[in-house]
Amino acid sequence: MSTQLETLPYRHVLTLPTMPSAVRTARETAEQALAEWGVSPRHPTIGPALLILSELVTNSVRHAAVLSPQVTVIYAAGEECLAFAVHDRHPYQPLLHAPATAAGTGTGGLGTVMELTLGLGGTAVVRRDADGRGKSIWITLPL
Repeated sequence: MSTQLETLPYRHVLTLPTMPSAVRTARETAEQALAEWGVSPRHPTIGPALLILSELVTNSVRHAAVLSPQVTVIYAAGEECLAFAVHDRHPYQPLLHAPATAAGTGTGGLGTVMELTLGLGGTAVVRRDADGRGKSIWITLPL
């Protein structure tokens, strides 16, 4: 997918405490932003995208809260593309693995994220903060 994220016309940024309630708030904010941007909630990408987003925020809550009191979600969209990033200030850089195999040997969490992302024809990238003390996981999906 060659879409330049900077060219997407719609953007929203949300910063929340790294607490379990962040998962629901991030998902509800995504639903509201998409509705405002004219993206139908019945579009076949939206259900999986919300699940991916929920999983990434859950990972930040579970694994990064000790070093990252806040999690930031960046939402972006255009006519043919939906993108979002989940950012925390924990230095661990997760490896984005291939999707679960047919034998069901996936790793859960990020394995599920990758299976859904790749199944939709999307991309996933981990971007390290300039100071190396945090990261963002960017997901880009076609609409």
